[in-house]
Amino acid sequence: MKRMKALPSLPVRALLAAALLPLACAAQQAAPGNGAANSAPAHITSATAAPNQVVVSGTVPDEATRAQVLTRLREVYGADRVVDQISVGAVVAPPNWSNYVQKMLSPDLKQVTRGQLSIQGNSIDIKGEVANEAQRQQIASNMATHLNPTYNIRNALRVAASEQNLVDDALANRIIEFEAGSSVIKPEGQRILDEMVPALKKVAARKIEIIGHTDALGARDANIALSLARADSVREYLRGKGIDSARIGISGAGPDRPVASNQSADGRARNRRIEFRVSQ
Repeated sequence: MKRMKALPSLPVRALLAAALLPLACAAQQAAPGNGAANSAPAHITSATAAPNQVVVSGTVPDEATRAQVLTRLREVYGADRVVDQISVGAVVAPPNWSNYVQKMLSPDLKQVTRGQLSIQGNSIDIKGEVANEAQRQQIASNMATHLNPTYNIRNALRVAASEQNLVDDALANRIIEFEAGSSVIKPEGQRILDEMVPALKKVAARKIEIIGHTDALGARDANIALSLARADSVREYLRGKGIDSARIGISGAGPDRPVASNQSADGRARNRRIEFRVSQ
């Protein structure tokens, strides 16, 4: 089985990332000799430089598979937007896996924002936001028509809340920064949150989830805890500005949802972010 991830670029806002966050697509590595996926999916990043980049990373069994996946992504999103981080290694895949992956990487995915497509052997999970319920169902349905019955699709797409745009515009693709290794918000981060308060008050009828993210340096468990602590710090800061904390939930994703490469200082800075998600 293979392990591959892609962040296809979508017409979506990137939460706290500096660039628009496209749909993430991942194919997991499987144990040799069977069709079951391994533990965690390969993490993807949304490339280091320009907005709307598509980063593909992970491990595939041969150069032919790697080339096929890259060719398909370039056809869908444009060659200048695809960043190749795929490696070739000792992994195996179910029969005809590469062809099925290419079919799943269809233009339909460009309708999904803040998304992740995880391909784990014969199990596919698609997450993210779409404009309406019809679109939510149609994307998964179209995907299923390209697969054989051994593939199972979990449709976790959701209809985006219209108020999300208000929050995204207030954030304006800026990063809320913290002191190194801590949950203390830097002064510039506090100024950004101050500017977001009016927008958050306008969506007072909605619940909001604050999601903390870190880069990939250090132990994953420690980063998960740190990302949660940072989300909590943001909630507490906003509470002090008159935002009802009862309608704000928090979670910590640690390094698991990067939007840029962890191989550069700039990419790691983009990954250390806070995301606001308005509930439907």
